Amino acid sequence: MSTAELDDVDRGILHMLQRNARETTAAEMADAVGVSPSTVRNRIERLEATGVIEGYVPRVNYERANYQHFMVLICHAPVGRRAEVADAVMEIEGIVGVREMLTGTANVHIEAVGTDSDEADRITAQLTELDLEIRSVDLVKRARIQPFNHFGSHLVEE
Repeated sequence: MSTAELDDVDRGILHMLQRNARETTAAEMADAVGVSPSTVRNRIERLEATGVIEGYVPRVNYERANYQHFMVLICHAPVGRRAEVADAVMEIEGIVGVREMLTGTANVHIEAVGTDSDEADRITAQLTELDLEIRSVDLVKRARIQPFNHFGSHLVEE
């Protein structure tokens, strides 16, 4: 399904799911976007089946979970191996996210968590074993995310 195939109902549902997928009911979404709860459930099933919705993940405050080191590592992988290396990175304990970049020489961005500097050292050592050149490591103080507004805060009645 391409973005062009999403209608306002789909966008409204996606907006509400991004805001709070755990506690928002199909009935609440239906009221907000002007359709029945069964239509919302069918739309969600279709969005999942077509890969628009890839899953539901909680937002974790790593510091409160006793993971004091939340790191962003900017790396370079050989272009021909970028996807393979990115997949291998996901197998390392402590890695919570990997982004493959299309442009620039810093073409792999990694998010990792650890309880202390020893775990941070272990993670960076394992990354270098994968033929990654680590360009920078930054400790994150606080991360913020929000729903993509193109999906339509204006499409839901709150």
